[in-house]
Amino acid sequence: MKRILSLSLTLVLALLTTSLAGQSRKSGYYKDLFMDGGIGLNEYDDLPAAKFLNLTMERISTYEDGDTTAATAYEHMLMSNAFIGSEIDRNGSLLYPDGAPRFRVIYLNGGKATTHGKQLRKEGIETIRKFVAAGGSYVGTCAGAFFASKGTYSRADGTFNPNPWYSGIFPGYTVSTGLNRSATTLSVEKKSPLLKYYDFGGDRLIDSVRHNGGCFMCTDSVPAGTELMLRYVGDTLHQLKRPIHQEVNAWAYKADAKTGRVVVTGSHPERMIGGDRLQMFSAMIRYAMDGNGTPRIKGELVNGQAREMTRRTQDNDPDYTAIGDRQYHHFTVNVPKGTKQVKIDLKPGKGYASFDLFLFAAPGTPAFNDNAAWYNVNNGAGKSLIIDAPKAGPLYVSVYCDTTVDTLDTRWGEQYTGRIEVLNGVPYIIEVNY
Repeated sequence: MKRILSLSLTLVLALLTTSLAGQSRKSGYYKDLFMDGGIGLNEYDDLPAAKFLNLTMERISTYEDGDTTAATAYEHMLMSNAFIGSEIDRNGSLLYPDGAPRFRVIYLNGGKATTHGKQLRKEGIETIRKFVAAGGSYVGTCAGAFFASKGTYSRADGTFNPNPWYSGIFPGYTVSTGLNRSATTLSVEKKSPLLKYYDFGGDRLIDSVRHNGGCFMCTDSVPAGTELMLRYVGDTLHQLKRPIHQEVNAWAYKADAKTGRVVVTGSHPERMIGGDRLQMFSAMIRYAMDGNGTPRIKGELVNGQAREMTRRTQDNDPDYTAIGDRQYHHFTVNVPKGTKQVKIDLKPGKGYASFDLFLFAAPGTPAFNDNAAWYNVNNGAGKSLIIDAPKAGPLYVSVYCDTTVDTLDTRWGEQYTGRIEVLNGVPYIIEVNY
C-alpha cells in the first residue's frame, strides 16, 4: 500500500511539475487570450476552445450581430479604453507600459472588418500592429482574417485594393468567397503545422465548417514566410460566381523570431464544442501561442551603476519603463573571469514598496521562475540576490511583477478593480555589483 501511495504521489508531482513548467515557461503575460467582440464584430461571453485548452481569457463585448447603430457611448468608451488607453491604463489592455504584449494572443471574431477597423480608429489599429510586432500573436476568423490582411484582391479586374482600416499584420491580400450562410469541408495540407496538435481523424478532412461571407488567401502575391494550412473542398460543379475549390482557407505568417504569429481562417470554427472543428480552432490558437516572440533584453547591467526603470508609457523609452502586472523584464550581466560573488539589488520606486517584485537569475538563457538557478521571491519590492562563484560569461537576470489587478465580470467584459496602479507600471531600480 505504501509503495502504491508513493508511486501515485510521484506521478501526481511529476504531472504537476510538467504542467507548471509548461505554463511558467510561457509566462510573462498577464493572461493567455483576449477576445475582441467589439463594435462591428460578433460578440460572445465565452470561447469553447479557450475552455477546452484551459486558457485564461478576457474579452470585450459590445452589441450583437454587427449592428453599429446599437453601439452606445459607453461601448465606444470601452473600445477606446481597451485599444488606445485611458487615465488609469495609458497603454490600453493589450500592451504593457513598455509596449510589450500583455496577452499571448488576441482573437478577432467574425463580423464586419472595415466597420471594426473604423471603430478602432487609427490609434487602435496601430496598437494591434504593435502587439504583434512586439511578440504577441493573432488569431482571426472570417472578418478577423480580412482585418489581418493589407486589403482585398479582385480577380475580375486583377487589382489589389489596400484597405486603410485593415491592419496589414499579414502583408498579403484576401479574396471574398461570395459564399454566405453555408458550410464547407476543409482539407488539411500534408505539411500543415496544425497536424502537430491533432490528426483530425486521420483523413485530414474537417467536415461542415460554417462559412458566412468569408475569404480565401490571394495566391497571386504570397508574402515570404506564409504557411498554408487548410484548403476549401467544395463547389466542384462551379455553381458559385467565385469558385473556391482548393483555395487556401487558413494560413499563418510570422515575420521573424521577435514578432508574434498571425493565424487566420476564412471560415467560422470558433463556436464549435467538439470534434474536428473544435480541434481545428484549438490547433490554430495553440500554433499562434507557440509562435510568440522571443524574450527581449532590456540591456546590460553595468557593475556599480544603478539602472532606473521608472519611465512611463508616454515617455516612449521602453528600455527604462516601469514593469506591468505578471510581466518579466530581462537583463544581462557580463561576469568577468575570477569573479567571486555577484550581488543584485532591487529597490522600489517611491510609494511602490508594497508591490511584489521577484528576482531571478540563470546562466546563458533568459531567466524565468522555472529555469532560474538563483531566485528571491520574498514579499515586497525591495530585495537582493547573492550569487557565489558565478561562471564567467553572460548571466541573465529578470525582474517579475507578481502584483496584478482584480477583475469584475460584466456584460461587456472584465472591468479592473483593486491595485489598478499596476496598469501604468511599477517603477524600480536595479543594480549589480561584483
